[in-house]
Amino acid sequence: MKIVYYIYFFLVAAPLLLTATVTAAVLTAAGSIIFGDRWWGYYPAHFWARLFCLLSLVKVEVKGRENISAEENYIFVANHQGAYDIFSIYGYLNHNFRWMMKKSLERIPLVGYACRKAGHIYVDHSGNSGVRHTMTDAEKELRQGMSLVIFPEGSRTFTGEVGRFKRGAFILSNEFGLPIVPITIDGAFEVMPRTAKLPRWGKITLTIHKPVDAPSGDEKEMGELMRSTRDTIVKALNK
Repeated sequence: MKIVYYIYFFLVAAPLLLTATVTAAVLTAAGSIIFGDRWWGYYPAHFWARLFCLLSLVKVEVKGRENISAEENYIFVANHQGAYDIFSIYGYLNHNFRWMMKKSLERIPLVGYACRKAGHIYVDHSGNSGVRHTMTDAEKELRQGMSLVIFPEGSRTFTGEVGRFKRGAFILSNEFGLPIVPITIDGAFEVMPRTAKLPRWGKITLTIHKPVDAPSGDEKEMGELMRSTRDTIVKALNK
């Protein structure tokens, strides 16, 4: 069955997805430059991500969509199982947002440029100035009324286990008074883990949890929120 899937993927899905990726990147970049990034920075990639899942034969189920409102802004935090986390959230969260993503992704031809024009934020860990620049970019998007999606682990898991959370998302939540919305991604590790070069068919479940009020500036309260958010995400795995 694997052989049949990979024959299909290489001969049918891959050429279509390459074309769709170039098309979405061009539309995103051009639309964002000409008309602004509010619509064009999200919707071309939203439909591209859905197509990516469909052509990869990956079904995405969403639970808890009633917990969020399209009219509200949030800071979404999700565990990071694999490459298809991006496609499942982009395609099926159904809420306009901007990513905080690794700066290395900016080097992807055309796609990196399109992400920059769309208003996505590249996380620069090269030094204190890079971190300050990252936070400034994030604050700019939040001031414009945009939601953010952040992987607080910082990178994809090697084992499938949820790693330690970093503080960036929670600092931004405190600064802007925006609620944190935990998202559990389950199944993306089986579809395409960090060590894999190609995907396989499967099912991914997104569980959108209830929003949690922004923390105060108290260190203890912020630490407790980080732990409770991680616990909420972990408890919904494999259910």
